[in-house]
Amino acid sequence: MAAVEIESLDREGRGVARVDGKTLFVEGAITGERVEYAVRRRKPTYEVATAVRIIRPAAARIAPRCPHFGVCGGCAMQHVEPATQVAAKQRVLEDALWHIGKVRAETLLAPIHGLAWGYRHRARLSVRFVPKKGGALVGFHERRSAYVAESTRCEVLPARVSALIVPLRELCGALSIRERVPQIEVAVGDEAVVLVLRVLAPPDAADEALLRAFAGRHGVSLWLQPGGPDSARPFHPPEAPVLRYSLPDFGVTLAFGPTDFTQVNHAVNQVLVRRALALLNPRPGERVLDLFCGLGNFSLPLAAAGARVLGVEGSRPLVERARANARANGLVAQFECADLFDPGVCGRLPACGAMLIDPPREGAIEVVKALEAAGPARIVYVSCDPATLARDAGVLVHVKGYRLGAAGVVNMFPHTAHVESIALFAR
Repeated sequence: MAAVEIESLDREGRGVARVDGKTLFVEGAITGERVEYAVRRRKPTYEVATAVRIIRPAAARIAPRCPHFGVCGGCAMQHVEPATQVAAKQRVLEDALWHIGKVRAETLLAPIHGLAWGYRHRARLSVRFVPKKGGALVGFHERRSAYVAESTRCEVLPARVSALIVPLRELCGALSIRERVPQIEVAVGDEAVVLVLRVLAPPDAADEALLRAFAGRHGVSLWLQPGGPDSARPFHPPEAPVLRYSLPDFGVTLAFGPTDFTQVNHAVNQVLVRRALALLNPRPGERVLDLFCGLGNFSLPLAAAGARVLGVEGSRPLVERARANARANGLVAQFECADLFDPGVCGRLPACGAMLIDPPREGAIEVVKALEAAGPARIVYVSCDPATLARDAGVLVHVKGYRLGAAGVVNMFPHTAHVESIALFAR
């Protein structure tokens, strides 16, 4: 069996090596290791393999904490010690900025860290009734598979939610509609846990009794979602508790719905918001645009800092949520619903002194292309995809005349290969 020296980690957490002029991606291998591998996919310029024996382990190799690691696809890097995970993500960010955008940051920001375990306050768990496995399975998909991993706990979920996986398997397996419940959305607030069951058929009276008993026994709120996200409604208790998370540095608390977009890692989000505002440095009374503002995660701290804030978001329910959060916190901020992927909309955005951009994976190319010569002096860009950040950074620097003053990673998803980052652009 062939052996190879691992040179680095790629953006999916795989070891990277060179063999006969081709790039070899080895799952389960770490930088600096020598491993034996088995190829599972061959392409003209690269091959994908799995490590079958670690001949010389790296110092960064650790024992995975979760017994399901390697089968469950929820994590990719539990075998790598946390500091090395973050260093690999920083390299992914730097490589993307240079190879895609042809830019380098003047300053590399210290990575934003948080809890390594029990951090995931939002998750979408798959459900599958598999009689051969003894009933219902609840968890993430298996790695490289549509099958649901057979798990009994999850180390990245809060302990209270992890402890519900086995009871949820028993609940789903006992329902008459057990083959019509494909997923469970988990949403954890500071004071409440909500589980949203996607139901493709209505539960009968016996099912409803089981659901009520489960909610009462485990102290959670159960919602049912028969259609799209907007169809989710509280089932038991009927008066659902309000989900909230706090940003104590700014005296702000934000309410959210269980299917609303929020950051999954509340502790890291607090540090992220603090750093974003420090980089943006809004002046009292300065007009600041918060684009892709969601329910006000950055807008309300900006308003609390004295800025005149206009938040723009494409989801009308999130705009309404942001307005309600502003009222509840006694803050003045304006929120508008608009499509920020529309060049016409982006061309009509008002002038501002500073801008914060927090787009989805698609990035904010129409926003940056629409910036005029008299655009904002400072832009903070929060990204969940290094490739689209790098693409947009190339436009900002090479076309719009900005400097990439600083950039760094945000370890929002420890033990996964997901790279979040933050960057400062200045004129």
